[in-house]
Amino acid sequence: MHISRRQFFKICSAGMASTSITLMGFSPTQALAETRTFKLARATETRNTCPYCSVGCGLLIYSHGDKSKNTTADIIHIEGDPDNPVNRGSLCPKGAGLLDMIKSPNRLKFPEVREAGSSEWKRISWDEAFTRIAKHMKADRDANFVATNKDGLTVNRWNTFGFLASSAASNEAGYLSHKVLRSLGAVGIDTQARI
Repeated sequence: MHISRRQFFKICSAGMASTSITLMGFSPTQALAETRTFKLARATETRNTCPYCSVGCGLLIYSHGDKSKNTTADIIHIEGDPDNPVNRGSLCPKGAGLLDMIKSPNRLKFPEVREAGSSEWKRISWDEAFTRIAKHMKADRDANFVATNKDGLTVNRWNTFGFLASSAASNEAGYLSHKVLRSLGAVGIDTQARI
């Protein structure tokens, strides 16, 4: 039998590697016999709706955490909800990448405002954000509300304001949004389903 120098070194190195691994206590039979736990076995399952488009695909969000009151759970996996009649468990590429969006360091998590004349964004609280929105809406409505048209008919219109509602919301939420906005006189109401 003729063995080249290269083949000799390959045989020797393979023998030394297997001997070293065995001496360190690695046993392939024990490693293969060990059962691995499913990564979602101890996770908390939460149903939600995909935030991207107007289709409203159902999601199953799995998180780890101790479920105590003041802790935040860590989301570990997101998949389509097979019981949802809209998507039946499938997700588009954007929906399948939701975990990357949630874990992104560039994700905006708090309201920010850029004052007039400033080039910097500053972080504000949620209460401040809602108060600013309400003040701007009231000022615009007071300045631009049309109670009657040129013929004297009552129209109660607020033409300078628009609202974009979520088409993935429930019928009840859509009904309430519509009623509140129409009671304010808003004319420009739409959903993202038409965008």
